[in-house]
Amino acid sequence: MRKYFEKILNEDENIFFEKVKQMLQEEKKMFIITANPETLMIAEKDEEFKNIVLSDETTVVADGIGIIKGAKMLSYPLENRVLGVDLVCKLLEYCNEYEKSVYLFGAKEEVIQKMKQVINSKYKKAKVVGAVNGYVENKEEVFENIKKENPDIVLVALGIPNQEKIIAKYYLDFKKGIFVGVGGSFDVISGVKKRAPEFFIKRNLEWLYRITTEPKRLKRFYESNVKFISKIKKERRKKA
Repeated sequence: MRKYFEKILNEDENIFFEKVKQMLQEEKKMFIITANPETLMIAEKDEEFKNIVLSDETTVVADGIGIIKGAKMLSYPLENRVLGVDLVCKLLEYCNEYEKSVYLFGAKEEVIQKMKQVINSKYKKAKVVGAVNGYVENKEEVFENIKKENPDIVLVALGIPNQEKIIAKYYLDFKKGIFVGVGGSFDVISGVKKRAPEFFIKRNLEWLYRITTEPKRLKRFYESNVKFISKIKKERRKKA
């Protein structure tokens, strides 16, 4: 686990957003991974995904509070989080402010259409140059189209690790663009799912809200967060 914590960026959210904005304005390239315990647990089982997470091409930020707690347990000075939903919203704000283009790929058709509606109403100067649901059979063909459109921002909602794998496959073909695997952010921003209330967010209890509102997530939570903390404890004992 230590190799991941050494890779994760420990930077204040506002400073990080300024860096992203600068990359966007200068038409440079950035591949962002918002990591939670599930991200690292999958990486431990999937060599291809692990290499993507640890690659010099990726910028990894801490999303889940479990990452912060795990880092503390291993004495890593990691305390800053960048929530995936907040990152997407900030990117759309920049897209609107600087009249940049965005390509949406992933989620259900209903969700992707509602995302377009949200962007067209709230971020009027942002240009949606493509919006394709995640259930298309030929996902490589979608990315070939993304290459042709050459957007400033590419948001991919195919779930971990598929979204990161397909970005990594094509990333070197692009000369510019902010690429992010956004998981379930489209569901929240589109209004299809409610975001955790401020009470839960401020107390780092988004996970509790998700489990209580979506009980089916309990098994997933155990497989990622509970096993993650157990793994961290084992590593700490080894060092001791």
